[in-house]
Amino acid sequence: MNLLKTATILLISLLAISVGSVYLGNIPNLLDYELLAPVFKVFFAVVIVCFVLGEVTRNTSQVDKIWSITPIIYAWQIAYLYNWNAKLVLVSVLITVWGARLTYNFGRRGGYSLKFWSGEEDYRWAVLRSKPGFSNPIVWFVFDLFFICFYQNALLLLLVFPMLTLTASAIKPVDIFLSIAFLLLIFTEYTADQQQFDFQTEKYRRINNKLPLKEYESGFIQTGLWKYSRHPNYACEQSVWVVIYLFSWAETGKFLNQTVVGAFLLIILFRSSSEMSESITVKKYSGYIKYQKTVGRFLPKLF
Repeated sequence: MNLLKTATILLISLLAISVGSVYLGNIPNLLDYELLAPVFKVFFAVVIVCFVLGEVTRNTSQVDKIWSITPIIYAWQIAYLYNWNAKLVLVSVLITVWGARLTYNFGRRGGYSLKFWSGEEDYRWAVLRSKPGFSNPIVWFVFDLFFICFYQNALLLLLVFPMLTLTASAIKPVDIFLSIAFLLLIFTEYTADQQQFDFQTEKYRRINNKLPLKEYESGFIQTGLWKYSRHPNYACEQSVWVVIYLFSWAETGKFLNQTVVGAFLLIILFRSSSEMSESITVKKYSGYIKYQKTVGRFLPKLF
């Protein structure tokens, strides 16, 4: 990822929000700033804490640590503010299941420590800091504040905004169907993460014990779900939030409304994030280019 790509993401974000505001019609509860004030207070507090801790510790992964936590907080805040509407509680429970699983997965990979501001930093930030332009402390300061801390935290808030269309309705059969789809995606994402975790654990066990690598010699997983998608976990992660948006679609009867912005921007972010990850991976593993040609990024290649 370079400065141009980063700027493009931000511009597309602004454009998407503008289009949503002008053409997709107003969602009344989105304009209820007074009622939603507690949610926005948490949002701004999280942005400030992430930025300060990241700058002081030089560990930029502060947002990564709370990525699976703040949407849970926002969801339950909204459920509380709208008097524990049954559908809002249902969606809050689903988001809690999502967050608990993702928090566990992040923690077992070394993402957390007793000193919550420390822990493992995402390797991609170190690579990005070494790039021309980003190695400039002022540029990195601005990027950290506006993209890493503000933009990404804003995205996490936007992801739960479809809930604001569900504040005055009962649970319907379509909501049960969407809940089942959501849980199936969570299980599939868990399976993909577990397959990768098992592969990497066994690979490093063999390396550390000087054992033959055999099927682990390539260095990266190509079996299980990873035989059909280069990023099956990313595919499920994006789909999970599309399903959250579908709750809004089912409620409003509109295929597009303003609350689609969160899921839309998440898809853009994962596209850029996966490109950056793969640009690093191809330099580490000689067989990855062939893997790219035969296996789809998110969805299986049909031809």
